Amino acid sequence: MPDSLPPLRELLATAVAAVGGAERPGQTTMAEAVQDAIRTGDHLAVQAGTGTGKSLAYLVPAIRHAVEKGTTVVISTATIALQRQLVDRDLPRVAKALAKPLKRTPSFAILKGRRNYLCLHKLDGGPADDPDDQALFDPFAISRMGREVTRLREWASDTEAGDRDELVPGVSEQAWRQVSVSARECLGVSRCPVGTDCFAERARAEAGRADVVVTNHALLAIDALGTAQVLPEHDVVVVDEAHDLVDRVTSAATGELSAAAVAVAARRTGRLVEEDLADRLAEAGDGLAMLLEDVAVGRLDALPEPLKVTLTALRDAAQHCTTAIGPEKRGTEADEASQRKQALAALEDVHDTAVRVLEAFEADTAHQRDVVWVTGDFGSQNPRPPTLRVAPLNVAGLLREKLFGEHTTVLTSATLTLGGSFDALARQWGLPVRQSSGARAEGAALDKEPPSDDGAVHWTGMDVGSPFDHGKSGILYVAKHLPPPGRDGLPPAYLDELRELVEAAGGRTLGLFSSMRAAKQAAAQLREGAASEILCQGEDSTSLLVKKFAENPATCLFGTLSLWQGVDVPGPSLSLVVMDRIPFPRPDDPLASARQRAVEARGGNGFLTVAATHAALLLAQGAGRLLRSMDDRGVVAVLDPRLATARYGGFLRASLPPFWSTTDPAVVRGALSRLAAAAG
Repeated sequence: MPDSLPPLRELLATAVAAVGGAERPGQTTMAEAVQDAIRTGDHLAVQAGTGTGKSLAYLVPAIRHAVEKGTTVVISTATIALQRQLVDRDLPRVAKALAKPLKRTPSFAILKGRRNYLCLHKLDGGPADDPDDQALFDPFAISRMGREVTRLREWASDTEAGDRDELVPGVSEQAWRQVSVSARECLGVSRCPVGTDCFAERARAEAGRADVVVTNHALLAIDALGTAQVLPEHDVVVVDEAHDLVDRVTSAATGELSAAAVAVAARRTGRLVEEDLADRLAEAGDGLAMLLEDVAVGRLDALPEPLKVTLTALRDAAQHCTTAIGPEKRGTEADEASQRKQALAALEDVHDTAVRVLEAFEADTAHQRDVVWVTGDFGSQNPRPPTLRVAPLNVAGLLREKLFGEHTTVLTSATLTLGGSFDALARQWGLPVRQSSGARAEGAALDKEPPSDDGAVHWTGMDVGSPFDHGKSGILYVAKHLPPPGRDGLPPAYLDELRELVEAAGGRTLGLFSSMRAAKQAAAQLREGAASEILCQGEDSTSLLVKKFAENPATCLFGTLSLWQGVDVPGPSLSLVVMDRIPFPRPDDPLASARQRAVEARGGNGFLTVAATHAALLLAQGAGRLLRSMDDRGVVAVLDPRLATARYGGFLRASLPPFWSTTDPAVVRGALSRLAAAAG
């Protein structure tokens, strides 16, 4: 451990020079705030706009702390793209630049869930994964999976990391399951015949030695949810893309139960226990299949008695099978032990999910912990059998206890202040809102404050701004003259408005729609007589569509949710971002509607707490697609007049960057025409 290290500002200047950048006031302010948070142990939420250089602003103080204290810092991201940016670009350059002043080269590693790594034991003849029921009767699916597994075997001899994300092009989930295991299915390094060569164990060992470990929100959640430690010992966590933290943690904590899952558990168990026990489990699964076919897709507000009886039978049958398998006997062969592990993992999934669903209906609406719903789709080209899902209504308690209660945490993103305040996201994270900075916008009434435990969690909210001059670089246009949006697709007036805006911009348009149906409708209508090429999500891979859009300025790209957050197109190819409507969650969204109902049962404003917060976050993310470099100019156009006329509009507008705003269509078309002419 070095006796003394250079001051933070000196290290930051060295790192910035190494990546060919220039120091920015917001970056320096953020870096110093991160260092203060690490020193004091108080948590930090910091909003840093695009172009701030926030990656370096947290990497440099994190690395300095890790080297000085001989500890590990965990960096968590929501997307693979940011993980790759950190591990392939930012960290190698920063580590090389800081090696001399820190007197050693900082080390870093990436760590993912065990299912992301190739399992050599399974590849080498361990028990294969059971195909789902649909694959059993689909010779084309079986043939395709066989080809993919053959390709995976060839790749296994070449890969150094065994990381699924390095396999391009990828393979189906069913094929990957033939060569991978979950943490609960794994034999363990000491029992596995190829444990010393295990890709997952090698990644864990490397992470255990690293100063900085890059992971994802899902693994962060699994580490918090589980009893076994997944991440190496660490005292500081930096959560980048923190606006997505709650959704990713909720997904990791969501359970699902289907007849296919029960059938897999029964088949695995049938090899290890008496036939009648496995048959009892299989029969309960058949009963579940029949009952779910008669249950409407959507949220369950009460558990039908027949379903309750079947879930109870499933729970008990799974428990009896687990008991019958019993503890592992000494001297058990590796393949037999692996079969046992796979059976127990499947049984545990069935049992625990059945228990969660049964318990979800025991409390009243205000105190309900989980929401249960049924999914399924028989009318599409790729039918999906009905499945029960159960998800937590709230993950604030989990985050408060397992994340903020155990680690100094820095949360950062370009969009954290909604309605001008950190309050909305602070509640979702489980942080006390009284310490949040920022004024609350009109119409921002939220959930009632939960009981305080005297504020043991201390945190600071900080907005370090953006290097962009939003008021001079961008216009927010709200089409106040249009009618409110309807439920039957885009009204003709919306399509006419969109066409006029696109023509004025000369293409250069990113259309962000609230549904794929609306995106396809707009693309079909505008292609008739349009001078610009119209690309639509789903017609090719999203990455190829974005590439084509970026390379040809006279092009438009229309799409839905993944484009709201995943597009980075600086320069003249993008001068107009259009959003067709305020992106409230669908009324039939089971999780959002249940959360809204729970807030109202506690006396709060469910619409503003849940629906408006959801919409504000997506609006801010969508508007953030416009300015990606210092030279960018353009317009964010929202066709939904409610942004200007509704009482909650103030809260939503306060969540957006401070663009110059107008409701005059002629002014906007003139500005877009001038930008198109200037761009040539």
